[in-house]
Amino acid sequence: MLKVGLTGGIGAGKSEVSRLLVEHGAVLIDADRIAREVVAPGTPGLAAVVEAFGEEILAADGSLDRPRLGSIVFADPGKLAVLNSIVHPLVGARSLELESAAAEDAVVIHDVPLLTENGLAPLYDLVVVVDASPETQLDRLVRLRGMTEDDARARMAAQATREQRREIADVVIDNDVPLDALHKRVADVWDDLVRRAREPRAASGDGRPRDGGAE
Repeated sequence: MLKVGLTGGIGAGKSEVSRLLVEHGAVLIDADRIAREVVAPGTPGLAAVVEAFGEEILAADGSLDRPRLGSIVFADPGKLAVLNSIVHPLVGARSLELESAAAEDAVVIHDVPLLTENGLAPLYDLVVVVDASPETQLDRLVRLRGMTEDDARARMAAQATREQRREIADVVIDNDVPLDALHKRVADVWDDLVRRAREPRAASGDGRPRDGGAE
């Protein structure tokens, strides 16, 4: 099994890359999806979030009002840290359960938006970063997701910088390119991941393989 951490800034196009990797045969473990599951109505996770932030972060049907909670935590690093301290351990535990169910020769893609911020790179054999310029990110968030420019900038500012993400990358996928070029790059990366999964890997001091051909 090859355990791959996939990350990228908001609006960089990580979801499209993960979709393409699944089409090629990857097993996807989506941290965002799991994060929604662990705070679903009736879960201990949601109870803990309500205890921390109050019942005003609940929608009328008792589910988590994610936009309201987002507007609170992304404007306050301290509150964001509180939310992360509740959700991240639950996501990590569920991710390990799903990983253990994958085949021995699988390429398992852990789609983790905050991989860089939370220092999670050592957990994976390889880290793939989907990279786009801040200008491209901002345009996508405003034009495609309907965010206000202020909200988009706040979300971007709450994450690691582009340079910090690239620093922990073993493989960088440039997504400031046309879609056909992205498809070709992802196909090339997939071929490399399959090769790595099948070959013995020399571990570095942090347990991750290095072969110098990352970018």
